[in-house]
Amino acid sequence: MKEIKINKLLSTLAPLSLGEGLGVRFLILLISTSSFSQNKSPYQVFDKKGKKSSYEKILKAAEKSELVLFGEHHDNSVVHWLQLEFTKDLAEKKSLILGAEMIEADNQKQLNQYLNDEIDQKKFDTTARLWNNYKTDYKPLVDFAKAKKFPFIATNVPRRYASIVFKKDFAGLDDLTDEEKSWIAPLPIPFDINLPSYQKMLEMMGGHAGEKMPKAQAIKDATMAHFIFQNLKSGTVFVHYNGTYHSDFFEGISWYVNQYRKDTKIITIATVEQKELTKLEQEHYNKADFILVIDEDVTKTY
Repeated sequence: MKEIKINKLLSTLAPLSLGEGLGVRFLILLISTSSFSQNKSPYQVFDKKGKKSSYEKILKAAEKSELVLFGEHHDNSVVHWLQLEFTKDLAEKKSLILGAEMIEADNQKQLNQYLNDEIDQKKFDTTARLWNNYKTDYKPLVDFAKAKKFPFIATNVPRRYASIVFKKDFAGLDDLTDEEKSWIAPLPIPFDINLPSYQKMLEMMGGHAGEKMPKAQAIKDATMAHFIFQNLKSGTVFVHYNGTYHSDFFEGISWYVNQYRKDTKIITIATVEQKELTKLEQEHYNKADFILVIDEDVTKTY
């Protein structure tokens, strides 16, 4: 709006003499530059090498991909807004399939019923295990899929099975019924304890839980990857919303997708919070294809 007003003002200067016109134009330029320099943005996009990038470049890269892993901080209001805007904009270019960590695989039936108008929101709320921030942060995405007739896939492992792995290792899953096993990645689960993300978990636990904590994380990563892989479709882009740690450094979900299907065209987006937006902190380099740096003062949703 400011730019339009300035352009209109500049157009009125045509009748002035050369000297008068240049002087006034220079003054307006100073005012407009000063005005724009005061604009504040809550986020900045960087590429994996720490070079400033843009939302538009993310969108263009996503158009050429098969899968977008959109890593989030679950309580960050800006990243939730960006997820919705990104999904809407990409939907103007490509047919989409959506999916999320925040809905567990054994609730796919209820999710489909809601998408197909077989149950209303109240019934969905009472029959599915929805996160406490579902209404503010994820319902807009589900409702967008509903309006556009896009599939929405509940990708995460039911939490109780991750708890079984933490208590009994992967062997604890062998006793599940066939129906229960249909809600997790096929057994046996591929697992590499040497992946840096799992090594970091071991360090954080101080070795007290052995490999059980990384394995409980791995069953989530593997299950999300499995249901993504099952629903990849030619000519569409699968947009998946997950905690950024599930896809940071091209590990987690991304690693497992490539175990099931090598050379999948994946774009990863990571979310970090910093005090300063002008420069990506060194620890976040190579975290994803694109890194969203969000002002640490941004309002939390819970």
